[in-house]
Amino acid sequence: TMPRKRKLLAQLSALQSSSSFPPFDALENLNATPDGDSSPKSSKYFAIEKKNSSQLEADFFNQPCVSLAKSFLGQILVRKLPDGRELWGRIVETEAYLGGEDEASHSKGGKQTQRNAAMFMKPGTLYVYQIYGIYFCVNVSSQGDGAAVLLRSLEPLRGLDAMRELRSASRKGPTKLLKDWQLCNGPSKLCQAFGIDKAFDQRDLTQDAAIWMVPGHNLPGEQDVVATTRIGVGNRGEWAQKPLRFYLRGNKFVSVVDKKTEREMAAMGHFSCS
Repeated sequence: TMPRKRKLLAQLSALQSSSSFPPFDALENLNATPDGDSSPKSSKYFAIEKKNSSQLEADFFNQPCVSLAKSFLGQILVRKLPDGRELWGRIVETEAYLGGEDEASHSKGGKQTQRNAAMFMKPGTLYVYQIYGIYFCVNVSSQGDGAAVLLRSLEPLRGLDAMRELRSASRKGPTKLLKDWQLCNGPSKLCQAFGIDKAFDQRDLTQDAAIWMVPGHNLPGEQDVVATTRIGVGNRGEWAQKPLRFYLRGNKFVSVVDKKTEREMAAMGHFSCS
């Protein structure tokens, strides 16, 4: 078993150096497997699993759509590029799409198609669709048939140079250097910056080696969250008016700020006007 152990150790030290997760005792974990079985299969499995040990698991995603949309705020999306670089972004804006009677949802009326199949899959499944034939948007399925949360904006934390490269590669003509707040402040920009395309559709955030989520620090309280109308659904009757977009108040990485709603919330004592 020595060559295999050496190989695993090399993999583990590579992971440690490229990842921000706390170091762990590689040798000890090679021997300690989840089920006490020291067969090669479970050792290797455990070594790989250890990489994402702090990631958000299936039970986090398994909650109702509005609840998940709010719970995402402050959590961190991680994308591992093919060259090993990791991109980290804090989620600062989301939208809930409830399916069923939600006129703005791709799954309204419970309509299931090849395109929106991911919305009906287990919570934590990515639903990636294309708009205007060029841009991508990424959603995460929640509890409830056909319900999913759109990730609208991220606050870039790590890998900003790589994000700039990816954004400029997908923009036409001469490009000015993007400021940090411009990298991920919108659903399609977020996908460009994180290299997310249709190939990510139907992937599982709890299982995928290239994309996952980890818990954020200092998660926001209810008083930090603005609930307002969704963007671009103006022709959907009463559903255009429902407060199903959520963002972190005062965060400069949010795509569209609703000053009116913020003033109303302040007047009602939800938070102080700052």
